[in-house]
Amino acid sequence: MRTTRHSIGTPLRAAAFAAALACALPALATNGMNMEGYGPISTAMGGASQAIDHGTAALAQNPATLALMGQGARLDVALGVLGPHIESSVGPFSAKSGGTSYVMPALGYVRRNGDMVYGLGVFAQGGMGTEYKADSFLAARSGEPVRSELGVGRVLLPLAYQVTPELALGGTLDLMWAGLDMRFAARGSDLVPLVTGGDGSLYAGLASLADASWARIDFSDSSDFTGKAKAMGWAAKLGLVYKARPDLTLGASYQIQSRLNDMKTSSSGATLSADGGIVIPGRITVVDFQWPSMLAAGFGWQATPSLLIAADVKRVNWSDVMKDFKFKFDNASGSVSFAIPQNWKDQTIFSVGIAYAVNGQLTLRGGVNLADNPVPDATVNPLFPATVDKHYTVGLGYKFSPASEFNGSLTVAPTNTVTNTNTGIEISHRQLNVQLMYTHRF
Repeated sequence: MRTTRHSIGTPLRAAAFAAALACALPALATNGMNMEGYGPISTAMGGASQAIDHGTAALAQNPATLALMGQGARLDVALGVLGPHIESSVGPFSAKSGGTSYVMPALGYVRRNGDMVYGLGVFAQGGMGTEYKADSFLAARSGEPVRSELGVGRVLLPLAYQVTPELALGGTLDLMWAGLDMRFAARGSDLVPLVTGGDGSLYAGLASLADASWARIDFSDSSDFTGKAKAMGWAAKLGLVYKARPDLTLGASYQIQSRLNDMKTSSSGATLSADGGIVIPGRITVVDFQWPSMLAAGFGWQATPSLLIAADVKRVNWSDVMKDFKFKFDNASGSVSFAIPQNWKDQTIFSVGIAYAVNGQLTLRGGVNLADNPVPDATVNPLFPATVDKHYTVGLGYKFSPASEFNGSLTVAPTNTVTNTNTGIEISHRQLNVQLMYTHRF
C-alpha cells in the first residue's frame, strides 16, 4: 500500500472528508446495504427466496414461505462472514481497507401446528465497515486511523397461516437495533461548508476551524457487535405464497420502511478535535437513519423430482432514505449540524438459482444475483462504496439424518471499479462471503 504524509490538494482533501463523513452511512452489505441473500439455502441460489422453503431465513425475506415446511419444529443456527476487499486511489495516493472480515450470526426457531406457523428469529441485517491506517490519505495528516463499522440487526416474531391448500399468508414484527462507530478526519476548511446549522458558542466558534490543517470527529468502542452510537426501533413485513400448480409456487412480500430512533452516543461519547490541541467532548446524533422499504416477487418451479429452479425480482426504495446523510454534534456549549448529499437511486435486483438433489442426502446449488448500483458516481466514497453489482453463488446441503442437516454457501462478487466524478478517486471493491447453517428438526 502506498501512503504519504505530504501535502494533499484541495479536491483530495474534500474527497477525504466527504468519504469520512459517509462512514456513518449504513453498512454496505452487497445489494446496496442488504445482503445478497439470507441463509445459505437462499444465498446459494443467488438470493432467490420468495417462493421456496429455505428454513427460518424466511423471517428476513418472505415469512409466508414458512408455511411450506412440514409439521413439527425447526431450529437453525447460522453464521455468515462478509469478506470485502476495498482499495481507493487518486494520483500517487493509494489505501487499502484493513476491514476484510465481518461476522454476522443468526438464529431461528419455528414450529408448525396444523395450519399455523410461529416462532422467533435473530438476524444480522447488515454489517461492515472500513479500517484505514493513520498514514493513509484518508487520515488527512491527522496521524490517527480512520475507521467505520455499522451493525444492524433484528429480532423477528413471525406468524404464517395456511389459508387454503394453495394459499398461505405470513408476516413478521421486527424489533431493530443499530450501532455505529466512526473515526474520521478532514482539513478544517472542508468541514465548515458542510455545516447546515447549530447554536451556542460551539456553532459560533466553528468558523475558526477553517484554518485548521485537520479536524476529526471520533466515536468508537472495542466491540465487534455494538457501536458507540446506538438506536432501537421496529419494522414489519407481509408476504404470501400461492401454489399455482403442484410443481409451481409463486410468492411475494413487502417490507415497510423502518422506524428507528436516532442513533446517539452518550453525552461525552464523541470528540471533535483539530490540530493545535483542540479537543472538545460531546454527543453525536445520527439523524433519521432508516432501512428502506422493499417489494419482492418470485417463483419456485420443481422442474423434476430432483431439480428446483427459482427466480426473484426485488425493488429496494433507497431514494426514500438516502437523500442526505445528516448528523449533529452537541455539548453544553451548543450544537453543530452537518448534511452530506447522497442521492441514492432505487435498486432493482434479479436473483436466479437452481438446486439439484443428487440423492436423499446431498443437494447441490448454484445461482447468480444481478443488481443496479444505487450510488451515483458523484457521491460514491472510499469508506462505504456500496457498488458491488454482480454475485455468483454456489452451495450445498447435506442431511445427516431426518432430524439433522448442514447447509453452506459461498458468494463471489468480482471486482467493480468506479470513479467519483467530482474528486477523481477510483474505488475498487470485491467480496468473498460465506454462510454456514446447522438445522435440527423436532
